[in-house]
Amino acid sequence: MILADPKTHDEWLSARCAGIGGSDAACVLGMNKYKTNVQLWKEKTGITVPKDISDKPAVAYGKQAEFHLRELFALDFPQYDIEYHEYRMYANDKYPFIFATLDGELTDESGKKGILEIKTTTIQNSSQWDEWDGGIPQHYYIQVLHQMLATGWNFAVLKAHIRYLKNNDICTATRHYFIDRNEVQEDIKTLLEAEIKFWEHVQNKTKPALILPEI
Repeated sequence: MILADPKTHDEWLSARCAGIGGSDAACVLGMNKYKTNVQLWKEKTGITVPKDISDKPAVAYGKQAEFHLRELFALDFPQYDIEYHEYRMYANDKYPFIFATLDGELTDESGKKGILEIKTTTIQNSSQWDEWDGGIPQHYYIQVLHQMLATGWNFAVLKAHIRYLKNNDICTATRHYFIDRNEVQEDIKTLLEAEIKFWEHVQNKTKPALILPEI
C-alpha cells in the first residue's frame, strides 16, 4: 500500500522517523559498517538526530547520476514499463512501519510488479571488487529484501554503476542483478522477524543488544 506521498525532502525525512526504511534494514541486522543497530534505535526513539549526509560528495554524485542511470536502464531493458515517484513511500500491509521509497517501479510484460534499485559506488581497493563479483554487497542485498517486504512485489533489479581508477584514469563498469522473490523467501522471512523485534524495542523504548558484525 502507499503509506505517504510527501512533496518535499523535509516532509519525507519527517515521515521516515515513523518506521524502518530501506537504508535502515542492514543496521537492524548489524550489517551496516557505518551505523549500528543501537545507533539506529537511538535515532528512531528520538534520543539522537540522524546526521544529514546529503552534501557528502559520494551521496551527491549518486543523487545526480540516478536520473541518467534510470533513463539508461529504460533504453537497455525496454521490456519493462518504468515509473518514478521521488518521495512516495510504500508500506507493508500488515506491518506499516516497514516502508520503502524506490528508485523506480517496474512492470514486466506479464504484468508483474518489480523494484528498480540504483547504486553508484567507487572501488578504492581490490577487496571491494570481491563484494561485487558473483553477487551483491550484503547491505545492498538486505535493502532490496526490505523493499520487497515493504511492497510485496515479485522481483527486483539492482543496477550498479561502479567507478574505479586504472592507470590514474576514472573507469566505469555497469552490472545488473536480478532477484526473484520466490528464490529469497527465507531471507525475507528472517529480515521480517528481525525488523518486528527491532520495532518492538523502539515502541517500548528498550535498547536492543548491540549486534557486532562477523569478523
